[in-house]
Amino acid sequence: MSGQGSARKVERGSLPRVVLVTRPTEYALLLQRHATHAQAAFFLRNRGQDIALAHGRYLQQEAAVASVASAVPARWRRSRIGREDLSRFVFEPEDVVVAIGQDGLVANTAKYLRGQVVIGVNPAPEQYDGVLVRHAPSRAEALLRAHQADVLAVEERTMVEACLDDGQTLLSLNEVFVGHRGHQSARYRIRYGGVSEHQSSSGVIVTTGTGATGWACSINRGRAEALALPGPSEPGLAYFVREAFPSVATGTRLTAGAVPATACLELVSELDEGGVIFGDGIEADYLDFAWGMKATIRVADTRLRLAC
Repeated sequence: MSGQGSARKVERGSLPRVVLVTRPTEYALLLQRHATHAQAAFFLRNRGQDIALAHGRYLQQEAAVASVASAVPARWRRSRIGREDLSRFVFEPEDVVVAIGQDGLVANTAKYLRGQVVIGVNPAPEQYDGVLVRHAPSRAEALLRAHQADVLAVEERTMVEACLDDGQTLLSLNEVFVGHRGHQSARYRIRYGGVSEHQSSSGVIVTTGTGATGWACSINRGRAEALALPGPSEPGLAYFVREAFPSVATGTRLTAGAVPATACLELVSELDEGGVIFGDGIEADYLDFAWGMKATIRVADTRLRLAC
């Protein structure tokens, strides 16, 4: 952990902006589809389900949002956005970002930040693990005051960056996926550590230490010999090739390995169509990975600054 003083400070005299980030709950999505509580309840009841659970989670989240909003100092600016707005929202250098929801919401937000502090708030600790959303709503006021006094303890987490040879980049906290958008067989040439081979697989995952508790963890558990994965603040990555297929034209030698901060993984697309690179499970926010394009994947210079 490190104090906030090592990073860009808010200029004295300027007022921070608190940006509350949420994602729609199951209940909110039900209302979007069925218009009213009664119609949504009828839909679920006819399928042997009770709307009370979804409604309860919605109330928990709204109570958490209200609690955090009331903790924002009166003179500070504030804004509330949904996860679907992240790609269009312009974050300011002095913003304090408060993600209220499940752990994945912090990952969804991190890729759009450049050094702003993130406070993860868990509205339902009985539902969410709280690896990244580690604070109760009641802690918001103390955390914001600590940020204002420049004494907020911050943990810096490693992120991963995919760079295409046309200059496009994609940043992720958990992992990047390279493959076919429909998760069909993908063909490409992979290069690491001076070794190169043509492969056909279900895609390649490159994970950080934060992602090592998610998708990469599931893949790693299924391996005959598990790979040692990096820690969340460790400047290193690991890669996994999903279901590599051996043939006269494709190999299976480079299917997993560690990628230290001094190295990178290279992939050249051999996909006629459907090639994509996306991060943190957000398939709608992707880079096209067309035939002949080269992707270089490495430890990013940007790190998530997460309030401890």
